[in-house]
Amino acid sequence: MAAVLCVSAPAHAELLLCNRTSYVVETAIGLEKQASVMTRGWFRLVPGECRNVVDGALDADLVYLHASTPAVYGTAPLPQTGHADLCVGERDFNIASARGCRAGQRQVRFTAVKPSDTDKGPTANLAEEADYTGAQARLAGVQRLLVIAGYDANPIDGVQGAKTETALAQFLRDRKLPAGAASEPNFFDLLLEAAQSPEGAGFAWCNDTALPVMASLGIVEMGAIVTRGWYRVEPGKCVRPDVRGEPRRLYTYAEAVDAQGLLVKRGEQALAWGGDVPLCTREGKFELNDHKDCAARGLMSAPFAAIDVSGRPSTVVRFKEP
Repeated sequence: MAAVLCVSAPAHAELLLCNRTSYVVETAIGLEKQASVMTRGWFRLVPGECRNVVDGALDADLVYLHASTPAVYGTAPLPQTGHADLCVGERDFNIASARGCRAGQRQVRFTAVKPSDTDKGPTANLAEEADYTGAQARLAGVQRLLVIAGYDANPIDGVQGAKTETALAQFLRDRKLPAGAASEPNFFDLLLEAAQSPEGAGFAWCNDTALPVMASLGIVEMGAIVTRGWYRVEPGKCVRPDVRGEPRRLYTYAEAVDAQGLLVKRGEQALAWGGDVPLCTREGKFELNDHKDCAARGLMSAPFAAIDVSGRPSTVVRFKEP
């Protein structure tokens, strides 16, 4: 996902931010004027949504953007590329001097953007490689969360088709919702709730510990095991990774981390959940399909657990302290 922005904006106009991705995003903006930077947030945008993020006139030399996605998406791509590290608050905030953080604030990475000049004023678009329109982004967002919630709405392409219609209809029936619920403002809240719940069809991790857990998943694709990670599972929460197709077996490995992201140990052993199938991983986001000589290729090896999911409508892996 990238912030796709084209030409400079007029000096005095509102700023419209549009989500052209298939992810629900929480965004913050930074406005630089004569070397001073203020930040504002949070602005939540569902796929396909646009909203004004500056009240009144936009008067800034540079505009910065930060966006994050809910943990349910796992390794969803992020737009920031590292042009500035600025301060944000945990809840709604307006920070007048955002280069130095105070108590209750934290520093995150922002991307410098140049809003395009449209008939609605300066506009910044969060976009994916698929280059969705607003309507396509919304449909792709629905498809993505249906898949995570255990419904077969593949492929995630923003195109209406029989599989998407069937999956959506089944979702509405399962929750006793009217057909018009899919167009209601809170529909993405319902989808996120379903994607986070361990109930229903599909595969889910649930974290019953007091620590964050980083999980990775292996799926057989085209005859090879493909591992993907890391998915962050917060304490007391569940995450449904994107399980493609109808696999008969899944491979899962997870490890607990502390507030600094370091591996947690109990005695001499890492607090981890796996099995006896060695597969490759690496630090940071990864997707790997070759699991020979992991160390020789600069990768790590982790003992994954093999789980038979054939014929099972629902599979939940729970992380518990020993």
